[in-house]
Amino acid sequence: MEFDYIIVGAGSAGCVLANRLTSDASNRVLLLEAGPDNTALSLKMPAAVLSNLNSTKHNWAFQGEPEPELNGRRIQHDRGKTIGGSSSINGMVFIRGHALDYEGWQQAGCPGWGYADVLPYFKRMETYGGGKDEFRGGDGPLHVHRAKPQDPLTLAFLKAGEEAGYPVTDDVSGFCQEGFGVSDRTVFKGERWSTARAYLDPARGRSNLTVLTQAQVQRLAFDGTRATGVIYKDRGGTILTAHAHNEVILSAGAVGSPHILMLSGIGPAGHLAHLGIDVLCDLPGVGQNLNDHPDFVLKYKCKQPVSFWPKTKPLAKLAAGIQWLTTRSGIVASNLFEGLGCIRSGPGVEYPDLQLIISPIAVDDATWQPLQEHAFQIHVGLMRAHSRGKIELRSSKPGDPPRILVNYLRDSRDREIMRKGIRLVRELVDQPAFSELKGDEIFPGHAAQSDEDLDQVLRTHATTQWHLSCTARMGAATDTGAVVDPGGRVHGLSGLRVVDASIMPFVTNGNTNAPTIMLAEKLSDDILGRAPLPRIDTEVWHNMDDEMCQ
Repeated sequence: MEFDYIIVGAGSAGCVLANRLTSDASNRVLLLEAGPDNTALSLKMPAAVLSNLNSTKHNWAFQGEPEPELNGRRIQHDRGKTIGGSSSINGMVFIRGHALDYEGWQQAGCPGWGYADVLPYFKRMETYGGGKDEFRGGDGPLHVHRAKPQDPLTLAFLKAGEEAGYPVTDDVSGFCQEGFGVSDRTVFKGERWSTARAYLDPARGRSNLTVLTQAQVQRLAFDGTRATGVIYKDRGGTILTAHAHNEVILSAGAVGSPHILMLSGIGPAGHLAHLGIDVLCDLPGVGQNLNDHPDFVLKYKCKQPVSFWPKTKPLAKLAAGIQWLTTRSGIVASNLFEGLGCIRSGPGVEYPDLQLIISPIAVDDATWQPLQEHAFQIHVGLMRAHSRGKIELRSSKPGDPPRILVNYLRDSRDREIMRKGIRLVRELVDQPAFSELKGDEIFPGHAAQSDEDLDQVLRTHATTQWHLSCTARMGAATDTGAVVDPGGRVHGLSGLRVVDASIMPFVTNGNTNAPTIMLAEKLSDDILGRAPLPRIDTEVWHNMDDEMCQ
């Protein structure tokens, strides 16, 4: 069990690293994954998202702590527990975030992470179905499919955005994010295209790569302040040690990476000492700065029989399943999220802080079962929340899940923006494009109008977009809240990096899978000692009247 590199977590970042590091035949790499392999057929089916999330076979399904501003509700935090990680169970929405997100990272003490620095890696990682151009890649391992909406509800959503005065964008991950446009998804030839499919499968046959599944890391091994390996429990319950000559790389995600760091004595000294863990390195930022995207769903009756509800009935589901099995086409080949809007909540907001996305079917919030009528729903996602949460150990036992407290809407500014988002959706569905389709508002209902009314429904129904991040953020060594440097190296230690969504300084403006893959692509060059790809300085669209108009 001697290797050059050990990667903990075969998720969205870990699969990328396994591929890139083993491209050098002299590197011996061990990839450890706590979950099983990704052989289940449901993991290939784009429309099987809900069934995958409802199962714990491939999902950690962490139960959060009672959220103070959500009436003490416990939110379930779904995270991938299989090869491919969350990219194997997520909603497959691909969006890079806004260029100003990355300018903000650089200004937050992370040189080399500006938009011109990361754009080359976004291009390197993808083959874009919409075609290669100044912003998009054409020969990368990750296939990104550009949806071609046909259903009347998604088309009405896109048209209503234009009628309401928003920009129309032909690529939310290209020149212009702001406005209404077609969603991209990580689907190829009708199948989910996770990082397991894109990056790990092509590398599995390499003699210098060892992949172990159902291997639960207990803690890291050290010689003084140098990481030398990992101690893990195999599928039979035996405790084993693997040694790394060069580096141990944590890619266990925004929950798993800080959890392992703290179990290993790396984190806030007071918290660790309280649990009887010897403090190896006092890093107060470990587990702190937890970011997420709060989500709220408005549901509407559909006056025309054009929703996807009939397609969820048993015979229709059977027929759709057979179609997909035989042709990899039809409704099962879609994630059903094909239209989205990236908008600013008001004048003076520099770039989009709300994401609206339509689903041509409405589901019950508690059970995720389809409402038994023609209906649709629109999600309001808060992209730049001010509230911050934390992840802490529940105990010193590796098998005990950590405590996750996001503090949703704890900052009053977040509640204000979410209220604006609800009202903007109501304005959107009152546009002419929806006149023949939009029926009564099922939820929250016409009676919920005042700030107090909307705050109440937010407390009872706001939830997560499953974009936990930023719990081991990048920053300078002089920044007491930073955990890693801009190369992912853990401050105060050697031979140890973190490469996953936990190192983001703050969450990006959109779904986090694409930025996580980019992070791993970029840092793989740093780990291998290669020069970064040449910067791409290019203009992006900016609303020149943002101070005056929404």
